[in-house]
Amino acid sequence: MQNLDETNKVVEKKNYPKELPILPLRDIVIYPGMIVPLSVGREKSVKLINEVSEGNKLIALVTQKNAQKEDVEKGDLYETGTIGLIHKIIKTPDDSIRVIIQGMEKIKVGKILSTEPYWKAKIKIVENKPKDKTVEVEALMKNLVTLFQQAIGISNYLPQDLIIASMNIDDPDRLAYLIASNIQFKLEEQQNILEISNPKEKLEKLTEYLNREIYLLELGKKIQNNVQSTIGKNQKEYFLREQINAIKKELGEDDERLSEVKKIKDKLAKMKVPDEALKEVNRELDRLEKIPVASAEYSVVRTYLDWFVKLPWNKSTKEKIDLKKSEELLNKEHYGQEKLKERILEYLSVYKVKKEKLKKGEHPRSPILCFVGPPGVGKTSFGKSIAKALDRKFVRMSLGGIRDESEIRGHRRTYVGALPGRIIQGLARAESNNPVFLLDEIDKMGISFQGDPASALLEVLDPEQNKDFRDHYLDLPFDLRDVMFITTANTIDPLPPALRDRMEIIELGSYTIEEKIQITKNFLIPKQMKEHAISENALSFTDEIVSEIITKYTREAGVRSLERTIATVCRKALTKMQREDKTELVIDENIILEFLKRPKYFPELEVDERMGVIGVSIGLAWTQVGGDILFIEASKTKGKRNLKLTGQLGDVMKESAQTALTYIYSKAKELKIDESIIDSTEIHLHIPAGGIPKDGPSAGITMATAITSLLTNKKVKKRLGMTGEITLTGSVLPIGGVKEKILAAHRSGLNEIILPKRNQADLEEDVPEYIRKEMKFHFVSDIKEVLAIAFEK
Repeated sequence: MQNLDETNKVVEKKNYPKELPILPLRDIVIYPGMIVPLSVGREKSVKLINEVSEGNKLIALVTQKNAQKEDVEKGDLYETGTIGLIHKIIKTPDDSIRVIIQGMEKIKVGKILSTEPYWKAKIKIVENKPKDKTVEVEALMKNLVTLFQQAIGISNYLPQDLIIASMNIDDPDRLAYLIASNIQFKLEEQQNILEISNPKEKLEKLTEYLNREIYLLELGKKIQNNVQSTIGKNQKEYFLREQINAIKKELGEDDERLSEVKKIKDKLAKMKVPDEALKEVNRELDRLEKIPVASAEYSVVRTYLDWFVKLPWNKSTKEKIDLKKSEELLNKEHYGQEKLKERILEYLSVYKVKKEKLKKGEHPRSPILCFVGPPGVGKTSFGKSIAKALDRKFVRMSLGGIRDESEIRGHRRTYVGALPGRIIQGLARAESNNPVFLLDEIDKMGISFQGDPASALLEVLDPEQNKDFRDHYLDLPFDLRDVMFITTANTIDPLPPALRDRMEIIELGSYTIEEKIQITKNFLIPKQMKEHAISENALSFTDEIVSEIITKYTREAGVRSLERTIATVCRKALTKMQREDKTELVIDENIILEFLKRPKYFPELEVDERMGVIGVSIGLAWTQVGGDILFIEASKTKGKRNLKLTGQLGDVMKESAQTALTYIYSKAKELKIDESIIDSTEIHLHIPAGGIPKDGPSAGITMATAITSLLTNKKVKKRLGMTGEITLTGSVLPIGGVKEKILAAHRSGLNEIILPKRNQADLEEDVPEYIRKEMKFHFVSDIKEVLAIAFEK
């Protein structure tokens, strides 16, 4: 056995043994020049230390690849390690030992000689490459010292003495080992630094690792500072709030949260709330008392309670129903639409009697009225008039473009920014549980992935269900039975059958020219003169001038465009009077021509230009904006009994055209049509204004007439219009929209009309008498009758 002096001689001369026992290291790489305390606990390792400490005290220090592995096998150790010199051994009570050990030289582990009782292997000293310091190496060393100083300044685990130590090292390897042993690199990176022999490469790799570590240290410090500042801010706010609360208590003032709860409780004491709702609101009040004011949940509960106390749970408007005053009001605010006025008066009459006979707590069941008609005929204003007649609050909700079910039922409170649906919001704004609630443009709703709002309305508009209407946000039943719901639509076709079934459809027809004249004189002109600050007698309009404005400058079922035209006349008249220093102005033809320029429409002239041509007939059409006339043109070219259709026709009109053609071909002999012409002819049927889609089951007889005119070379009577659907057997079927179609024909200067026989009652009921007297009507049930009337003799 060598003694300690002999060991020192070996170290001084670097004459190390060629065989050494191996101590496997966990989670650490020991570099030459390092003095490190190690804790040794494995049985083999303890035995190795004890035996070596009695000899030359030299061992090979090699790091394990997997620190978790207890029993080391071949391949579990790195090949490069360090010779270690044991300086001191400290025994502990748990049979493990602590060793102070110094790294001496870098070695390469060779052949394994034995594994019992501990590992022993041949070793080879690894000589580093020449250490002549080039300019690059010196630059790398200076840069590393600077980076190391930066890392020490950021970290909280490195002593400042290391800065001085690093500045006084001239050897590249020693500098690299000093930095690598103190910075917490990954184990693989520490081993890599030991294995690299070239000083330049070693310093470059260490610079890469150190730069990354500095970035991580800076990021960690930034995060820590942010966390500390947030915690500090919260603590500061907490202490300040506690101080404020203490001051308020000393002054006799309530806590903010308790004050809010008290306000809500005071409001609830004045309200009559159903038991289920009262139970829920008390539960939420208890939550509000316990939640901190700074909590996000506090604002959610507070907003919910705000909506709750806003709602008119048992607050209604006291209504007064006087049928005579209601009738006067309707006549004063609306001209025409007598059928609708009569239905509204009936509604009010029945409602009044029901209300008087009901017992306390009972609710009168009333139908949901749906006003259907073209734009501008007064659907919304009739709803306002009903609210006035009942002396109730009026709420209007536009449904146009709504595609989200939550607009009706509300959002659940789990969503950020949740709100009640627009039904509940409308009632809160009205501050009454029995307003007149107008659901405008009910036919303009859509369907999307967010749900079907039309289906959500089924519960709202059903008297059997809306007693317990449950909004998603409120999540409580709200009684809607006292609300008078009125809906409006331009057409009922888009409405689902289930929704349509819940409403009573009341159609508002187009205004006649006479009605528009009266509306213009009694409503539109006074309204626009007032809006433009024109004195009452400053402008004078004659019936002829008003009629000219209506027929030549507007074409609509309602009066919106007409009102805009009157507004234009008023603006220009006011400007003219100011320029010419006049106080009065008579609106005559010259003034209208000056203000509105040339007329836009020439209905009679248009009919005159298009009629009298073989293959042309005039049909009557219904549109969402009123009635209109259609010119149907037929032409023939060489072909084989084909039919060509143009003019943006829908499927129904295409089928009508094909049906009409088939009927005519089947009755060719009776209609005195040369069959040889049919076999060599292609018929082209065109309805002008091709950019406008057209469809509907009422153009069959018009198409049949145009085709018959073409094939028989006969002209259709001038100023003759017709409407009706045809079957393959030649029957003429009834159609809808009679009033709008007749008004369009009258407006266009037609004086003779063919109608299905089964529409005679509609004509007599809907069309004003003076128009019926000005026009001649033919009622037919078969296409033969149509053709007998249509052609000039």
